[in-house]
Amino acid sequence: MEEIQLEVSLRKEKGKSKVKALRRAKLIPAVVYSDKANHVLSIDRTCFQRAIGTHPAENVIVNLKIRDEASDAKKHKEHYVIIKDIQYDPVLDTILHVDFHEISLTEEITVKVPIIAKGEPIGVKQDSGALEHQLWELEIKCLPRNMPEKIEVDVTSLNIGDNIHVKDLKLPAGVVFLQDPEMVVVSVAAPIKEEAPPEEAVEGEAAEGAQEPEVIKEKKEKGEEEGKEAPEVKEKPKEKTKE
Repeated sequence: MEEIQLEVSLRKEKGKSKVKALRRAKLIPAVVYSDKANHVLSIDRTCFQRAIGTHPAENVIVNLKIRDEASDAKKHKEHYVIIKDIQYDPVLDTILHVDFHEISLTEEITVKVPIIAKGEPIGVKQDSGALEHQLWELEIKCLPRNMPEKIEVDVTSLNIGDNIHVKDLKLPAGVVFLQDPEMVVVSVAAPIKEEAPPEEAVEGEAAEGAQEPEVIKEKKEKGEEEGKEAPEVKEKPKEKTKE
């Protein structure tokens, strides 16, 4: 695991107005959380972005060299940390705040690393199947310097119906996974085919469609016959009786 070195400064100013002033000066407010004591920092934005630009931010060891400008600008204290959270501005997409968590290089840590699928499966290339990525992160436990940036899984040999489980992943030495070994990481599904409606249903619909006008015609003819009979029924005039 490659380590990043980053120079930061302790800051004593707190409050929203002070934080806004830091950001206007192209500095990032940050906090190091530790079991012993928390440290409130300011980081040069350009230096921070350059340092983590080629690394997954959540899976890298950072060697923070903290400078206390109030005491001695040339004196640094080293703190090994991992990045726990980076807050971004929702509109400008600039970094607003960074949270670090201090670690010990001699104690195991629990982290999640991304799983990357490599290659094109046979079942996709030859049989038009679909690669389904079901697990995107793997929870692992290891010493900080054994922590991989990512876990790669080769999927080129997968046919339709094949799966790769957590237990099939190849992990670096000293790294163990903490998830269910039978959990599916990737699989290849068969192509989806559009099913035609059953022939019986089609024939039934056609038959119903053919009978419908006959019923209407039958009703019409019946109505016409009733209409013809109506004028034929006449009342006979009553005969006058002689008194």
